[in-house]
Amino acid sequence: MYRYNQFVDKIFKALADINRRKILTLLKERDLSVNELLKGFEIGQATLSNHLSILRKAGLVDFKILGKQRIYRLKKDMLLAFAENMRRFAGKLDESFVEEIAIRGNRV
Repeated sequence: MYRYNQFVDKIFKALADINRRKILTLLKERDLSVNELLKGFEIGQATLSNHLSILRKAGLVDFKILGKQRIYRLKKDMLLAFAENMRRFAGKLDESFVEEIAIRGNRV
């Protein structure tokens, strides 16, 4: 039986955007301030802040305040837990499930 998990939905939403995936990639290397993150994008600070907010709500990043700056970091434990959850899900797929999805796709 499927157990609904709102955090999984939030993570999928967060990962759906290319800019948010790029933020996670940049934070994989080291913690970065908003200004440092902005250097890697052609978007404004408000847009970047919105992306960071979505990532925070999904539990994928957090920050610490250092003076007037927010320093963001990747929450690797959450990302690893999500990846493990997806690995277990994929491990339960069998040929009949894949065929069922294909059939449903033709009906829609």
